[in-house]
Amino acid sequence: MTEQPETLLKVLCDRRNLGAPDFVALFDRTADEVVGRGPNNPTCSERTVFRWRAGKARPESLSADTRRVLQAMFGCGVAELFAPPPTEDSQAPALDLEHEITMTARDAQDDAGATAAASVSDTSLDQLTDDVASLARAYASLPPLEVFRRGRALQEELQSQRDRTQIPNQQQRLLELTGQTMALLAAAAFDLGSFDNARRLARAADLYGESARFQPLRAYADGILAYIAYFTGMPGEAVRKAQRAQSYGGLGDVARRRLLAIEARAHGYLGDTESARSALQLSMAAESGARDDLHDGVGGEFGFTPERLAMSSSSTALLIHDQGQAEESAQRALHLIGQRPEAGRSAHVLGGAAADLAMARLLADDVDGAAEALAPLWEIPGDQRVTGVLVRAGQIQQHLARPVYRSSALPRELRDRVEDFTRSASAHQLSTRSALLQLEA
Repeated sequence: MTEQPETLLKVLCDRRNLGAPDFVALFDRTADEVVGRGPNNPTCSERTVFRWRAGKARPESLSADTRRVLQAMFGCGVAELFAPPPTEDSQAPALDLEHEITMTARDAQDDAGATAAASVSDTSLDQLTDDVASLARAYASLPPLEVFRRGRALQEELQSQRDRTQIPNQQQRLLELTGQTMALLAAAAFDLGSFDNARRLARAADLYGESARFQPLRAYADGILAYIAYFTGMPGEAVRKAQRAQSYGGLGDVARRRLLAIEARAHGYLGDTESARSALQLSMAAESGARDDLHDGVGGEFGFTPERLAMSSSSTALLIHDQGQAEESAQRALHLIGQRPEAGRSAHVLGGAAADLAMARLLADDVDGAAEALAPLWEIPGDQRVTGVLVRAGQIQQHLARPVYRSSALPRELRDRVEDFTRSASAHQLSTRSALLQLEA
C-alpha cells in the first residue's frame, strides 16, 4: 500500500521532483526575489525541509518573511502547505505554475548571452539533438505544460553539457540546441497564456541564435514575438517583428510562409485589407524549393503545415470581413487535418479551424451551421485548450451575446457551452488569462 503523504507540501514537492537540495536552492532564489537581497534574508537547511515536509513545524513558528517565500514558491498559504493533503487529487495551485514558468524564464534569460564551453561525447550530442527534435515533433500532440516540463529538463541537461568542452563545433551545436529548446519553451509558455515569460524566453532563444549565427532560429523567435504582440493588442509591433524576421538570410519556404501568415493577420487586425491580402497571397505562393535546417530539418513545431496555413488564412479572412474566404479556408484546414492519423492531429489547429468556421457561419447568421462546426471543439482535452483556441472561443461567446440572439435557445446554449469550455481549460489557471479576451474579431 502506498504511504499517504504527510503534508500538501510533500505532495507538491514530489510533483515537481523537488528534492531537499533543490528546495533549498529555490528557497534562496525566491527569498532574493520576494524579500530582496540582504544579510537578513530567511534561509532554510535540508534538515528543515524534511521537517516541513513531514509536518513537524507549526506555521506560526515561522517568520513572516519565511511564510512569504513559501507562499511565493507554491502559490498557497503556509497553513495549507503544512496541513494534510486533500483527500481527492487536485491541481497544483495556479500561482505555483506561473511561478515555475517565471523562474525558468528568468534563469534562461540570465544565461542566454553566455557562451561558456561544454564538453560532451559525439554520442551524447547526437542523443541531445534527437531529444530536441523529438520534442518539437511531438509538440502538437502534447499538452503545453508537458512540453514545458520536458523542455525545462532538456534545458538543464544542455546547460550541464555546455560546461564541459572547449571544442568550437560542439559549442556551436549546443548553442543551437539550447536556442531551439528556449524557443519550444517560449511556444509552450505562450500556449499557456504566460505572455511576459513567453516573450522573455523568445528573446533568450534569439540571443542563442545570434551567438550561434543560426539565422532560422532568430527568425522563428521573432515570429513568436510577433504572435505575442498580436495577441496582446499590438498589431503594429507584430507587423514589424514579422517583417524583420523575413530579413534574415538562409530561410526556407516554410519559414517564409509562417512569417507572412503572421504578418497577414497583423495587417488584418490593423484593418489594412490590401496589405493583409497581399501577405496572405505571398504566404501561399512561397514555393521556391528553399529549405533550412530548423523549419524543414527539425520541423514539428518549427514547421508550418498546410492545415496550419489554412487555419491562419481563415483567421485573416475573418479580420478583413471576408466571410466566404474564411469558411473556405477553415474547411480546408479541417479536411487536411482529418487526413492525418489521430495521434498526429494538432488540437490547436483543429480547435482554431473549427472556431473560425463557426464564426464565419455566425457572420452569415447560420447558428445551426455554427453549432455543427463547433462539434470538434468540445472534444479537445482541457490541458490542450491553448491560447489561440481560447481566444477564438471567447470571440464566439462575445458574438453570441449580441442582443439579437438573447431570446433564442440555441445561441444561449452555445454561449454557455463556450463559457464552460474556457473555464475548464488548464491554461485558464494562469493570471494572465484575462488579457486574452481583449482581442476583437
